[in-house]
Amino acid sequence: MRRFTLPFGELKENDFVALNRHSYVDYIADPDRSCAITVHRGDWRAAPENSLLAIERAISDGYDVVEIDVRRSSDGEFFLLHDDTLERMTGLDQEPEALTLQQLSSLRLRNRDGGEANPLTDEKLPSLRQVFDLARDRIFIHLDIKHKEIIPGVIAYARAAGMDRRVDFWSAVKTDEDLKWVYKEVLPHRVPFIAKTRLEEPDAETQLELVFKLKPFVCEITFARLQQVAELKDRFNEAGIALWANTLDSVTCAGFTDTAALKDPAAIWGRLIDAGVSAIQTDEPEALKTYLGTRA
Repeated sequence: MRRFTLPFGELKENDFVALNRHSYVDYIADPDRSCAITVHRGDWRAAPENSLLAIERAISDGYDVVEIDVRRSSDGEFFLLHDDTLERMTGLDQEPEALTLQQLSSLRLRNRDGGEANPLTDEKLPSLRQVFDLARDRIFIHLDIKHKEIIPGVIAYARAAGMDRRVDFWSAVKTDEDLKWVYKEVLPHRVPFIAKTRLEEPDAETQLELVFKLKPFVCEITFARLQQVAELKDRFNEAGIALWANTLDSVTCAGFTDTAALKDPAAIWGRLIDAGVSAIQTDEPEALKTYLGTRA
């Protein structure tokens, strides 16, 4: 095992890897890492989505990033939920932002992806504070903040919690106004930022111009043809921007879905990686991890 001598002492190779993973940006920039596996709403196949149990299982299974959905309660606290109502995950037909965090935290979650077919569990709707306490120094967090106007508040919250190097903030960058917003509300805080670029849209060249001006550490891309991604691989690499793609069935790009990947992982995940994608968000993390092992 190689050893490294640094000003604060000697590190073994495994210690160096762990040190490098302390920063989300450093981890993504590591040229020797495998494709990052981002678990959508936690490992919800075996727990309620966006629950502490789903996040703990994502950590225990060794995945790299967990995606969670963040909202703000009526008393200004942050909590996890995807939908605009509580119906699917708790059975309560009410807007979540109308309740206090105490009220929300008392609600039991339905298993898996919710709905009447899944029973209520003992898992309660979690706060962002609980997630930070659970995930600290164990996994990186992709924050899907459901209302853009609360992003500055979440940034301040993450910084106060000492989690600002372990989470990312995400937004579409399609116009000059979007770019100005990022410069004003995000970049001054030096937190990891992911830009979303849609290569299939008529203004794709404008979006690309903006993203290369911004140079986020990651760019999430959508596309109509994989060749659109492959043709930009070197340009993104030279700019130091990693490429992120979703294979979630609900946000499909040109048929590159989890369902298709389960049938032929090389044709879906493999082709994405060969085209330059180095982070994949999926509802099938175990299958993706198994496939990545065959590429090693």
